[in-house]
Amino acid sequence: MSYQHAHYGQLVRVLPGLLDAVQGARSAELLVQAYRITSSLLVKLGEADLGWLAADRAMSAAGDDPVLAATAAISVAQALRASNRDRLALTTALTAANRITPAPAHPRDHEFDGPSEDQSDRQLLDHRGGSRVAPQRSAGEWAVGGTLLLQSALAAAGGGESRRADELTERAAGVAASLRRYDDPHRTSFGPIAVELARVLVAAQRGDAVEVLQRHSTVVRREGWQRLPAEYRGAYLVDLARAYLQMGDLRGAARALVDADSVAPAEVRCRSLARTVIADVARARPAPAGVARLATLVGLTR
Repeated sequence: MSYQHAHYGQLVRVLPGLLDAVQGARSAELLVQAYRITSSLLVKLGEADLGWLAADRAMSAAGDDPVLAATAAISVAQALRASNRDRLALTTALTAANRITPAPAHPRDHEFDGPSEDQSDRQLLDHRGGSRVAPQRSAGEWAVGGTLLLQSALAAAGGGESRRADELTERAAGVAASLRRYDDPHRTSFGPIAVELARVLVAAQRGDAVEVLQRHSTVVRREGWQRLPAEYRGAYLVDLARAYLQMGDLRGAARALVDADSVAPAEVRCRSLARTVIADVARARPAPAGVARLATLVGLTR
């Protein structure tokens, strides 16, 4: 939970001991979780290549378990995107997404009402011959697949494939619309709000400032925004700040940075990307409101 609460300093201190402990436990699930956290933290600290290695360890630890492998693939894609290897990230995430969340044959094939319904043993009938096909995925597993679709969309947008990014986001939206009141055992935070945040970032990648402003101002007023973990909201706001900077909107970048600092201070003060964006915005004369204070807090100025 330290990661979701964006307590990165605390996590850095306990992570070595955690890795030792899970190695001794010999649990694939615990190993995958620990390596995923390690990967995510390394990416935030600007060590994307090491983050990729940790994510690769998660993939190895997952073994033949398709769900664990899919969760590990999320971390692999995130590390690849942070390394500016968007095409490889797209291939990795989309391949994993297609394995765990194939396009449904019928509109309601992946609708769930929540954790009270056990989906693990349900099977679909092949209407052509009445034979059994693969069992339904649980809602939590669909959430993993939806997260992979969002990673695919962001990678496609980063690689300049705007149309494909939109298509993948729409596919993720279909999954999100079918998930209601589900447990989130893999801590994906996937749902309609996550999809809308991805839409904002995809629009930013294609330089549509009007759509970015409209979508962002709408989604942060929704109730579900506040229910997202602090890490998720802070990471999105830092990514948004970079997007505003790339579009030449220094004031927008500054607002996003200040908002991120209020939501998850460590996301701004520890994350390498945030420091880079702060430095670029702070060079403006005069610097937008709030950025000079952030530059001092992260040690860029005195």
